[in-house]
Amino acid sequence: MAFKERVFSGVQPTGNLHLGNYLGALVKFVALQEKYDCIYCIVDLHAITVWQDPAELPKATREVAAAFIACGIDAKRHIVFNQSQVAEHAELAWIFNCVARLGWLNRMTQFKEKAGKDRENASVGLYAYPSLMAADILVYRATHVPVGEDQKQHLELSRDIAQKFNNDFGPSIRAHGYGEAFFPLPEPLIQGPATRVMSLRDGAKKMSKSDASDQSRINLTDAADAIAHKIRRAKTDPDPLPGEEAGLASRPEADNLVGIYAALAGRAKWEVLKEFGGAQFSSFKAALVDLAVAKLGPINAEMKRLMADPVHIDSVLAQGAERAQVIAAETMKAVKDIVGLVHR
Repeated sequence: MAFKERVFSGVQPTGNLHLGNYLGALVKFVALQEKYDCIYCIVDLHAITVWQDPAELPKATREVAAAFIACGIDAKRHIVFNQSQVAEHAELAWIFNCVARLGWLNRMTQFKEKAGKDRENASVGLYAYPSLMAADILVYRATHVPVGEDQKQHLELSRDIAQKFNNDFGPSIRAHGYGEAFFPLPEPLIQGPATRVMSLRDGAKKMSKSDASDQSRINLTDAADAIAHKIRRAKTDPDPLPGEEAGLASRPEADNLVGIYAALAGRAKWEVLKEFGGAQFSSFKAALVDLAVAKLGPINAEMKRLMADPVHIDSVLAQGAERAQVIAAETMKAVKDIVGLVHR
């Protein structure tokens, strides 16, 4: 059967959304609205796979919602909500836990990285995270998922789970009139500028909210002065900027700053180097400050305005959850029929 094209993606509410999240995800989310029906989720159930302060989690959830809206996601045309308000995510995740194989989950590199050497003390939720991610996507029968490289393996697992479900329950799927497959095999949307933004203090490390140094990242909540200060202090090398991209090959910090400028300006790196090749970093950083403040300043101001009205944000999330649940409930009714579960 032909599946309706639909995009799903989620962001964890773990605080400190930064420039890497903006360029690597949020810019893409906004652009995809013009081509697809989009569902954007604050994945708070994923967040609690590791300890979260219950007093801080609601604020972090609202902050991601504010960032979505401030960056240009239209919560009226599309759907914005937080995951825990739609119980079908967890319900489908359990069924997928019964479809996924232990060997598949054992290959997930992100669990190994997050659990570290003390994996016996990691939560079962952290281990089963990929099953919930598959449910997030497939409860809406989404066909496309914008993901970073670090989530690509999880999306591949989502495709494996969808395929195995379709195979295991094939006769029942056909008997209930759903053709040869009930779930689509969601496709990754990875293309786009600056999918990897690196630390301002170390060009070999990805910009991260978990980095101990706040100077390593530009937060979406940073005011203009803070943005300027961090860019001016960003690590560089003593040589001027090269005139061609090949000259960035062994200069990770220079490559990072040029990449950030290119992504913010909507230009290619070679175009940026054509303009700034031969320039010292002092003048290039000044131009980057002006550009970053011009792009991020309005987002920062709108986020502050929205965060000052949590009742409004909560109403946006509640309305989004109601719309999401209509789709999710329809999927779960069909899944229960296919699997053979008695339900109302």
